[in-house]
Amino acid sequence: MSGAKQRRHFTGREKVAILRRHLVEGVAVSDLCEEHGIHPTLLYRWQKDWFEQGAVVFDAPRGHNGSTKRTEDAAAGHQRASSLGLSTLPAPRLCGEPRLRADP
Repeated sequence: MSGAKQRRHFTGREKVAILRRHLVEGVAVSDLCEEHGIHPTLLYRWQKDWFEQGAVVFDAPRGHNGSTKRTEDAAAGHQRASSLGLSTLPAPRLCGEPRLRADP
């Protein structure tokens, strides 16, 4: 089976970007599937998963500024540990906060 295609694994961000192009921008499913080399059934499965799991975002407890309570608690714990001079894992990345990259 030397002619078999290797499977492509899309990240969650890639899946959302593809779905957004269909749902928000109105790009046809056939065009997206051809562009990304996927079957329409896969795109519709992603869409089904997106709508079924989307409620999790709205059900999460919220803090005073709209961020999830869990994220606020983790950030506060990291700040307390830092103020005590304790070494901790890096603080969680907050929504909208740019990701830092180390130069190679």
